Amino acid sequence: MNIEYEIKYHQIEESYWWFQARRDMVFRLVQDLKLATDAPILEIGCSGGPLLQRLRSTGYTNLTGIDVSEAGIAVAERRGIPNVSCMDGANLTFHNASFDLVVASDVLEHIEDEAQALREWARVLRPGGRLLIFVPAFQFLWGKHDIINQHFRRYTANQLATAMQAAGLEVSRGSYWNVSLFFPTAVVRLLKRILPKTNASASDDLFSAPPLINSLLTGFIKAENSILQTVNAPVGVSVFALAKKP
Repeated sequence: MNIEYEIKYHQIEESYWWFQARRDMVFRLVQDLKLATDAPILEIGCSGGPLLQRLRSTGYTNLTGIDVSEAGIAVAERRGIPNVSCMDGANLTFHNASFDLVVASDVLEHIEDEAQALREWARVLRPGGRLLIFVPAFQFLWGKHDIINQHFRRYTANQLATAMQAAGLEVSRGSYWNVSLFFPTAVVRLLKRILPKTNASASDDLFSAPPLINSLLTGFIKAENSILQTVNAPVGVSVFALAKKP
């Protein structure tokens, strides 16, 4: 990840509307699984650990977090989050069948060897364990944000499900996420392709949002999340899938 983006990411990941809303959706999906509070859960790409903090605050006790970023893990440790370490998400050092749930939010698109990563994530799941993945949606939405983030690809729901099935997993659910901003995002990114090019350097999409706008966007997407708990969306800026290890 670009170092300037990484610094900004860790500064705002707790409060920025996108991250708050996505964590809310992940948390809802985890809660729907009705796991025991002592079920072993692994978050791949835990960054500074805000999701782990949320899970721990609601009673989950057997949590592990990894991230390829040493800076991210340092932030998590400063926040007092236990059992976090720096590790390559495509080459895990955990034993086979170690976890009941593996969560990877916006991680897979960063890994060149997608199949290797998914095999590893499936390997560390116990039989009957679940894998929850979020990734950016639709290759035609590719933009400077993807370049700055060093993404290798964006996904359709079918592409994500097919990749997970190839790793031996049974996909039980797939849906797009952040439906409300799909059309504005699509228009902006398509316009950028046809408008005259500038000499401006690549920039990410983490624009500074005034507190009121940040709160409104967070609340709006969280309201959408309550619908997506049970309804699959046909389009969105991101896509998620839930799969089970036989």
